[in-house]
Amino acid sequence: MPIIVNLDVMMARRKMSLNELSEKVDITLSNLSILKTGKAKAVRFSTLEAICKALDCQPADILEYRHTI
Repeated sequence: MPIIVNLDVMMARRKMSLNELSEKVDITLSNLSILKTGKAKAVRFSTLEAICKALDCQPADILEYRHTI
C-alpha cells in the first residue's frame, strides 16, 4: 500500500504510549492499534485532527505517500 502510517514514529518522538494517546484522543486501543500498524482502510478527519493535537504535529508527520512501481 502506498500510504505509510508513521504514527509509531511520532509517538516515540513524543514519548507517548498507545494507552496515553488512546485516552487523549478518546479512541479505543484496538482502533488506534489498527491505525498504528497501517491496517486501517480509512481515517476520519476528526480522528486525525485529535491525534495531531495530542502529538503536536501535522498530518504529514503521520501519513506518508510512497510511489510504488
